[in-house]
Amino acid sequence: MNKATRDAYGKTLVELGKENDKIIVLDADLSSSTRTSWFKKEFPDRFFNVGIAEQNLIGMAAGLSLSGKIVFASSFAMFCTGRPWEIIRSSVAYPRLNVKIVATHAGITVGEDGASHQANEDLAIIRAIPNMTVVVPADYYETISVIKAAAKAHGPWYVRLSRSASPVIFDENYTFSLKESPSLRRGTDVTIAACGIMVAASIDAAKELESLGISAEVINVHTIKPLPINSIIESVRKTGLLITAEEHNIRGGLGSAIAEQLVQQYSVPIEMVGIKDTFGESGKPANLLKKYGLTSKEIIKAVHRGIKRKTKI
Repeated sequence: MNKATRDAYGKTLVELGKENDKIIVLDADLSSSTRTSWFKKEFPDRFFNVGIAEQNLIGMAAGLSLSGKIVFASSFAMFCTGRPWEIIRSSVAYPRLNVKIVATHAGITVGEDGASHQANEDLAIIRAIPNMTVVVPADYYETISVIKAAAKAHGPWYVRLSRSASPVIFDENYTFSLKESPSLRRGTDVTIAACGIMVAASIDAAKELESLGISAEVINVHTIKPLPINSIIESVRKTGLLITAEEHNIRGGLGSAIAEQLVQQYSVPIEMVGIKDTFGESGKPANLLKKYGLTSKEIIKAVHRGIKRKTKI
């Protein structure tokens, strides 16, 4: 079963709005696509469309948060991170304001909208900002739990969601925690650390690897910052090999974040599956995932490369 994480966001916003009248939602003229229009329908007095003006989106969110509001600000990932980056840095993160930037349409699976709309660099530029919490839910139900956690926590968050429907991994009883990266499959030969839609692809890869006699541990690294590195170190101490998988440029994303920590604490061979420092193009999401190497088959190839490296050490 496939369900869109942006749908989970819209549904959860409405639930939160009923529970807490301090919840305010802003959007930059894309509310139908981001699903914030669902909140607008229920609470029109607490919804503001700022127009195609992303700097104003973040500036207004900052001001409202100073008035004691819990502000969710949304647009496509390309537009609500790239255009207002300096305002996020200086007006939200620096004073640690209670603003939740929830971006939809992230990554290559934006599809036909093409390179101009495919944010494959957003994790890199946002996680570089101090005080930011950066989360990439793996599926519909994790998104629900993440948005609820963001509403309860104080401080700036960036939550990265997708346009397309993706496989459901968890159920309605799932509870998100910033402090750990849960293992979804246990293994002894290789650790696969993934985020977002690549978690499901990693599970598929692990199942096929098992038929080849390779035991793969799959870790859902939903939190890019603060990175729960201890869970990853515990796994790679056992397996001696790490594969990272992300729908993002391998420069500055999940793979980079993990490598930065491991090189200081526990070095192992690392293979990174992701977009290879290039722009995307217009196309069907499934075709783009295949062309740009974001599939379970590419993860399996990376595992085989890594095993060859591991045996030489």
